[in-house]
Amino acid sequence: MPRSNRNDNFIDKSFTVMADLIVKLLPINARSKEAYVYYRDGLSAQNDGDYAEALENYEEALKLEENSTDRSETLKNMAIIYMSNGEEERAIETYRKALEENPNQPSCLKNMGLIYEKWGRIAEEGGEQDSADRWFDQAADVWTQAVRLNPGGYLDIENWLKSTGRSNVDVYF
Repeated sequence: MPRSNRNDNFIDKSFTVMADLIVKLLPINARSKEAYVYYRDGLSAQNDGDYAEALENYEEALKLEENSTDRSETLKNMAIIYMSNGEEERAIETYRKALEENPNQPSCLKNMGLIYEKWGRIAEEGGEQDSADRWFDQAADVWTQAVRLNPGGYLDIENWLKSTGRSNVDVYF
């Protein structure tokens, strides 16, 4: 039984019914519709904290989905789960795949930067300044790309770039 049929929340259930009606009316192929159902169920499971079920649904959606933008969103959600589970290398790899599908995903770049910056702080705390600087530079690189794609959308990142001396003047325009 699809997850959406098990939902007890009236508002979520109402949204699901409406979304199902819209999907049925849209002129898209059956494969894409089925991919959407898996994606939606994955998103529901992810929101409920059931990451294993979410990943299973996302994997099924990826097998069916052909649209690169939709594939990118699915991969991004998978990467968020990996990041939440502490599987940071796997998250980075999955964010990269999402960016291959759709390079206009500043949130993927932002989250990759969060991981690199964390690794930089860990290296710095361990007295490994050269390694820390490399991680911080990687964070700055992806964060600069994110800010360019979404100017003004990541003020905390812009401040970090400025305060660490890793900003480029053209980033903010």
